[in-house]
Amino acid sequence: MTAAAAPGSPVPSPESGSSSASAPPPAAGSIPGRPGAGRGPATAPASGTAPASAPAPAPAPAPWKGWAAVCAVALGIFCLITSELLPVGLLTPVGADLGVSDGTAGLMVTVPGLVAGLCAPLVTVGAGRLDRRLVLCVLIALTAAANLAAAVAPGFAVVLAARLLVGVGVGGFWAIAGGLAVRLVPERHVGRATALVFGGVPTASVLGVPAGTLLGELGGWRTAFAAVGALGLVTLTALVLLLPPLPPSRHIAFPELPALLRENRAVRAGVVVTFLVVTGQFAAYTFVRPILQDVSGIDAGFVSTLLLGYGVAGVAGNFLAGARDAYRTLLVISAALALILALIAVLEGPVAGTTLLLAWGLAYGGVSVSVQGWMIKAAPAATEAATSLMVAMFNLAIAAGALFGGLAVDGVSAPAAPLGGAALMLLSAVTVWATAIRRRPDRLG
Repeated sequence: MTAAAAPGSPVPSPESGSSSASAPPPAAGSIPGRPGAGRGPATAPASGTAPASAPAPAPAPAPWKGWAAVCAVALGIFCLITSELLPVGLLTPVGADLGVSDGTAGLMVTVPGLVAGLCAPLVTVGAGRLDRRLVLCVLIALTAAANLAAAVAPGFAVVLAARLLVGVGVGGFWAIAGGLAVRLVPERHVGRATALVFGGVPTASVLGVPAGTLLGELGGWRTAFAAVGALGLVTLTALVLLLPPLPPSRHIAFPELPALLRENRAVRAGVVVTFLVVTGQFAAYTFVRPILQDVSGIDAGFVSTLLLGYGVAGVAGNFLAGARDAYRTLLVISAALALILALIAVLEGPVAGTTLLLAWGLAYGGVSVSVQGWMIKAAPAATEAATSLMVAMFNLAIAAGALFGGLAVDGVSAPAAPLGGAALMLLSAVTVWATAIRRRPDRLG
């Protein structure tokens, strides 16, 4: 994986949007840190660290094998993010069955989000010279076992312990998988393969949770956890059969990650925007079920169906946002979500609730691809390092949002969660405008 710049190395800034003239970004499809790759901030070692020699690249797999491996990795991302967010649609039945409040049940989202945020950089660095295929298989196996354990848990404490293991799998897998497409398919297909891998994130967010909620409605919440555990075992089989050996191309040292964050203002701004918009989203979305029931007056039996509609709208939003400028898209998304969350907290009635929920899904569907696009533009020569920082903040923000929303729901009322989320979305829109758009209007492209 690509490393961040060392202290004192030239790093791209929001004003330039790329690496300095003396350090051009690597050519499309090249792997920074390998012989022949473009030289720049991504290949500079941290101070006092000797550069690691890259192993000889493995022979390129046959085209169909490469795409099959990409699909297996994308399935892994889908399974992991679905595992992380599964409790969103099951808070009320889990809480009722295990004797905890909705706010306390929200810890099922807070705990894995927090652990995943911490493990994204830790696993990336700690994996060292281990074959990435082995690391990914271990992480998905851990997540499958955790979901199966939650399905048979006798009490809420055991569920939380299992959710902690889910966080380890999510953070480590997502951070490592983000840079694998370039090693699995020919250079001309790297862009599409990377989009497919990262497509597992929004697809899980907008489809995995509604599907899990529907399964929970039909067979109980334990059935939903067991099903995701079984999906993890299927994914493990696919990874074992389809992934080629993936020796590390370069070892990343811990000092390289904070160096990129410290010296690249565009990356810093992207991390801040990620925190604001994702925290705002999950402050509200973690408690979407009680909001729909208590504010919109929607019958509990229709919630899972409406969340499936939210999911379909979210997939459409992902495709709409994918081909557009990341900065402008995040501005529009943040502003739209601020309005939607404020309205869903105060407008009563099933019609208003249903309409706003579908608009919510459409808007949020473009978040993951847009924040990834921000990082690519902010650090074109250090994409993997910037991505690991984004993954860490994305997951920490999920935890922060669930915790903030839980406090609001338990301390005030259900509508307080989306109102707080709306305030954070508004702050996100202001941050995007001030750091990316007002400075460089030519970037609106």
